[in-house]
Amino acid sequence: MASGLTTADSTAKLLSDLKIDAGDWPPTLVKNLHLLSPDQIQSGKVLLEMGQSHLFQHWAEPGVDDDQKKAFFTQLSKLNSSYPGGLASYIKTARELLADSKAGKNPYDGFTPSVPIGEVLSLGDDNFIKFEDVGVKEAKNAAFVLVAGGLGERLGYNGIKVALPAETTTGTCFLQLYIESVLALQEASSRLTQGTCQKEIPFVIMTSDDTHTCTLDLLESNSYFGMKASQVKLLKQEKVACLDDNDARLALDPHNKYKIQTKPHGHGDVHSLLYSSGLLNVWHDSRLRWVIFFQDTNGLLFKAIPASLGVSATKEYHVNSLAVPRKAKEAIGGIAKLTHSDGRSMVINVEYNQLDPLLRATGHPDGDVNCETGYSPFPGNINQLILELDPYIKELTKTGGAVKDFVNPKYKDASKTSFKSSTRLECMMQDYPKTLPPSARVGFTVIDTWLAYAPVKNNSEAANIPKQNPYHSATSGEMAIYRANSLILKKAGVQVEDPVQQVFNNQEVEVWPRVTWKPKWGITFAEIQSKVGGGCFISQKSTMALKGRHIFLENLTLDGTLIINSSDDAKVKVGGSIKNKGWLIERIDYKDITFPEELRIRGFKIEKKEQLEKTYGNFCY
Repeated sequence: MASGLTTADSTAKLLSDLKIDAGDWPPTLVKNLHLLSPDQIQSGKVLLEMGQSHLFQHWAEPGVDDDQKKAFFTQLSKLNSSYPGGLASYIKTARELLADSKAGKNPYDGFTPSVPIGEVLSLGDDNFIKFEDVGVKEAKNAAFVLVAGGLGERLGYNGIKVALPAETTTGTCFLQLYIESVLALQEASSRLTQGTCQKEIPFVIMTSDDTHTCTLDLLESNSYFGMKASQVKLLKQEKVACLDDNDARLALDPHNKYKIQTKPHGHGDVHSLLYSSGLLNVWHDSRLRWVIFFQDTNGLLFKAIPASLGVSATKEYHVNSLAVPRKAKEAIGGIAKLTHSDGRSMVINVEYNQLDPLLRATGHPDGDVNCETGYSPFPGNINQLILELDPYIKELTKTGGAVKDFVNPKYKDASKTSFKSSTRLECMMQDYPKTLPPSARVGFTVIDTWLAYAPVKNNSEAANIPKQNPYHSATSGEMAIYRANSLILKKAGVQVEDPVQQVFNNQEVEVWPRVTWKPKWGITFAEIQSKVGGGCFISQKSTMALKGRHIFLENLTLDGTLIINSSDDAKVKVGGSIKNKGWLIERIDYKDITFPEELRIRGFKIEKKEQLEKTYGNFCY
């Protein structure tokens, strides 16, 4: 404070210097302005201009809670910088969306749905193999982005979801599976393109306050699962401000009057984070062509990525949504082309509860129904995207990294004048195409569900899910991996015994042989097929784990458990008859806390009775 000036004089001079007339400002804020920097006062001015004066009504006199007042503006700065266009843009968008919500406005009013252009693939046929080959060659020109901002609370698991075992035969967690899959693609791409130097594929993980530290700890304590630390970048998403009413007044934290209440914004933040991080331009300068987005607990995903990337490259799609066949009215969004009466069009995911009424309102009286294939003509969206980098950069430059927000307030009553609890704007990764011009090449790739999609997101009470819907639990997710691997081997010529039906955590699932392999053993169907020969047979009770690159199965009869560990230089041929007591699946009660959470949420554990395990070093055969 200048000598001889009172606090009031100092405040008046500061406001004069900033050309601010504080006549209508809350007196509680004006009294405390001397605590703030000029930038903070400007932020306060913006808030007041946006009708947020209530945030300061309860401020104490100067000298009381001063540190908390300064902390309020620190939080304000973070909220302002983490949303494209800042808080003013956030509040303006919120008011528009809340007005539409109150009026019951249909976001698809004027649009007519039709089936967009896409590619439908079937494992092992010539088309599939051709696209896989193209996709592996393109992989060295891709960057992978994992959206992993969530905890496993919904699963009944208190850790981060990417730390969960994808399957318990080997205990490989999701993050390890993903990194080893990227490394396998990296090696295969270099080999197929005969690259003189192997390009390192960038791997980005979007974290949150909930997951950032644990994700970093998981990586560091496991030496990044074999990937160079320099290849991995963590981008942490911030939360957004909560809204108290239809006027988009920001909500104060119920436990702290100097703090704005916040909630997660959604996985659509990944686009603004990539844009603001500068990584997209780094990738452009490195001559990368693709960005592949995926979510945190789908153990089958990388079985679909090579062929899907091949489709993107061959069809020159700017946006390629990975999809699975979808039954009509199934609780999964459908990918549709929407054409407006004014000529605008877009290819996007339409949520299942919106697709049926939209079809009925536009000349399809039966709504969402199956076609002659037995499935809906609108494929099921699984939230995995392949974007071409250059058009992606151009689009995000226009939007500042933002994707279309939506709001979903829970109203107290039919008047829609007040909320049951505060709401906030949300955004979804798959809504990126909503802002694209009609000239954008947006398509999809459909791959069988059993090969591409087994998310782990529901808890042990998954049996309470409607009968027609999949469980999507840790139980079904693990069994889906064994099923996919068994069916892939069957397609490659191995005789695999049929599964048996068993019930775990009240969920009836197919139990196939527990077959697993490291991604480097076979990242494509053609590669797996080349490593299987003669008349191989695997019984239903068998377990097989292949942990090496050059392991060949020839005239193998397996009735028990076989574990093969081999170095990258070793070549191992496995054949003959192997029979032992094997590893048994034993049912456990998910309420029994003597078992760790990762087993209880599955409802079973593996009892290791007997196995043949062999380890081979360099140049063994």
